[in-house]
Amino acid sequence: MPFTAFALAISSAFVHALWNLLLARARDSEAATAVALIVGTLVFAPVAAITWSIESAALPYLAASAALEVLYFALLAAAYNMGELSLIYPVARGSAPLLVALFSVVFVGVALHALTVLGVVLVAIGIVLVRDSGGGDPRHLAFALAIGTTIASYTLFDKAGLRHAQPFTYLELVVLPSAVIYPLWIARRKPLRPALGAATIVAGIAMFGAFGLALAAIRLAPQAFVPGVQALRETSVVIAVAAGALFLGERVSRARVIGSVVVVAGVIALALA
Repeated sequence: MPFTAFALAISSAFVHALWNLLLARARDSEAATAVALIVGTLVFAPVAAITWSIESAALPYLAASAALEVLYFALLAAAYNMGELSLIYPVARGSAPLLVALFSVVFVGVALHALTVLGVVLVAIGIVLVRDSGGGDPRHLAFALAIGTTIASYTLFDKAGLRHAQPFTYLELVVLPSAVIYPLWIARRKPLRPALGAATIVAGIAMFGAFGLALAAIRLAPQAFVPGVQALRETSVVIAVAAGALFLGERVSRARVIGSVVVVAGVIALALA
């Protein structure tokens, strides 16, 4: 893999973990998420306009994915308001590709590859370890799995929709309803202005920036290395667990650290299957 593609993929992982860290450490994750969505959508609107290209065939997939994105951000913000980044992030990010693989096998009839089986087993073991024996509120795990389910669901729609649209056009249109509906919903319950600050602005830009970096890595990498790029992005799981311990003061057990590494290994297996 070219070094530039490798560096962009790793950067995408760091940036993705960064915006999740910034939302998780906010005093009010729901208000911060609402503001970040508005900022990211506005900042990247010119990019979407310059590269605008979409076919009517993309619209059904886009509509379904957009609805799931609203649910995703609502669940994510609520989870960060009550749970730990080092639990929510690895379980959500790890369970998503596992579910995509299972959905593809069960509903699409994709052949079951040995690496798929290995990946499913590793991710499942990793999630158990991340949850660890330390207990905690079972609602946090439930929220993380629900987030993973929404990610898996919109990923399947996006794979089909992106065949008929330019990526930044598609991304802007998919996130736009979330940037309108979610802030309006949160604003009915609490003011958003206190959440506006440097951290939420960076988080909003990073939401779209992580996607842009990943897209650049995929375009630079030879076709044979694209699964490797996708796998490298999932190192964000380990980065987020480390960030939870270093910046949020979360008590990250040895089992959780090992579990996050096992989750990444499972996701890499699924990506390479």
